[in-house]
Amino acid sequence: MSSPEHTAAAGLADAAATPDHTARNRIVIALLLVSTFVVILNETIMSVALPRLMAALDASAGAAQWLTTAFLLTMAVVIPVTGFLIQRINTRPIFFLAMSLFSTGTLISALAPGLEVLVFGRVIQAVGTAIMLPLLMTTVMMLVPENARGKTMGNISIVISVAPALGPTISGFILTYLEWRWMFILVLPIALASLAIGWRFIQNVSEPRYAPLDYLSVVLSAVGFGGLVYGLSSLGEMSNGAAEGPLPGWLPVVVGAVVMVIFIWRQVILQREDKALLDLHTFQSRIFAVCVFMMAIAMMALFGTMILLPIYTQNVLGLDALQTGLMLMPGGLIMGLMAPFVGRLYDKHGARKLVIPGTAIVSAVLWALTMVDQNTSFYAVLVGHMVMSVGLALVFTPLFTSALSAVPAMLYSHGSAVLGSTQQVAGAAGVALLVALMSVRSGQLLAGGETEIVALAGGIRTAFFASALIFSLGLIASFFVRRPKHVEAPVH
Repeated sequence: MSSPEHTAAAGLADAAATPDHTARNRIVIALLLVSTFVVILNETIMSVALPRLMAALDASAGAAQWLTTAFLLTMAVVIPVTGFLIQRINTRPIFFLAMSLFSTGTLISALAPGLEVLVFGRVIQAVGTAIMLPLLMTTVMMLVPENARGKTMGNISIVISVAPALGPTISGFILTYLEWRWMFILVLPIALASLAIGWRFIQNVSEPRYAPLDYLSVVLSAVGFGGLVYGLSSLGEMSNGAAEGPLPGWLPVVVGAVVMVIFIWRQVILQREDKALLDLHTFQSRIFAVCVFMMAIAMMALFGTMILLPIYTQNVLGLDALQTGLMLMPGGLIMGLMAPFVGRLYDKHGARKLVIPGTAIVSAVLWALTMVDQNTSFYAVLVGHMVMSVGLALVFTPLFTSALSAVPAMLYSHGSAVLGSTQQVAGAAGVALLVALMSVRSGQLLAGGETEIVALAGGIRTAFFASALIFSLGLIASFFVRRPKHVEAPVH
């Protein structure tokens, strides 16, 4: 006898295959893509703004990094709940929930009088973003046939690549000619327009079913993820010269790690009765597990690196925010141009032939960045970022597609949630860890008599070395990535 979940998944698959639904499905995916573009543009618009915000708000590097860390951490805490939301709520209301929260957070950020309120606005934005990304990925997996997923994921990657490319450039332009809060003032009407268009055109394409919400699991995930990232951020802030807080920096890390173990144990128990917040049956697929591990490694190294690059170009090389944004734009555009071709190559050749060379290229660039100093040419950094973008284009589309294709349809929402949570937590930890290493090494060099620029360059080299070392683990894992064959529902 089929389980209710399997029946619902089969019904969704049949609905997606019905010719009458083709036009509807295309409209829904297009609207989700547009909205995803807006939220990702907002996420990356902060990447070159941290040095300017540190000066405008009189904040240390460790404190200002919370504008990125809090965003990523909030997404990591909320994304597990989206697995529940996508099962319980239809497409149209969950879309409105996500974009309404995002628009509210954008308004709060635009009006923020100081760093604390700005961080709060970013958290509200992150809640909306956390809902939108799994909604897009789960919807695509439900509506697109297996033999065309690589192409569709490639088209999604165009949006996901172009938004980060435009974000730093727009941010640099705004910071050069306008006040920092215009980064949010200009995004707000775009978000509201997306919400209005969705109100007119978005349609329901899913079939909701009952799914329990375990409140203790929500609390455990928040404490676990929060403890890890807060502890790392506290260590980074203290290493940057801030006074030690009421708790030693290592204590939240230990508490977070212990609570995460309890959270995972509880999910294993609850999933026996189909009540888990995150159904870890997804990890029964070795392909899914390898892809999640690679995504964690990549995000930990690369989110930290993307924070370090603007600090390096502005505070060591002397570029302004606009020049830094323009330097990062070609790499993002390269990723966008390559995305549809990578998707077609995945459909034709599978994941391994793309992921292995892509990971090798990114790893080589990260090792090259360990040699930068105050005399490094701007053009060398530009070329390095462009080459890295080629490698990333070869990695991300195959990883996303292989990971979600490796789980049965009834677990798509859980697979998207696991993948998204892993990305955000790893990214937040990478930012915190690399900023901490940069601050520690810079402080040591300053104490040794080096100038501020030389000391900062030395700290950035140390952080890049850690990033390259972490990513080397991903290079090893890339040899185990495969394109999954047809996946059947697991027996619970």
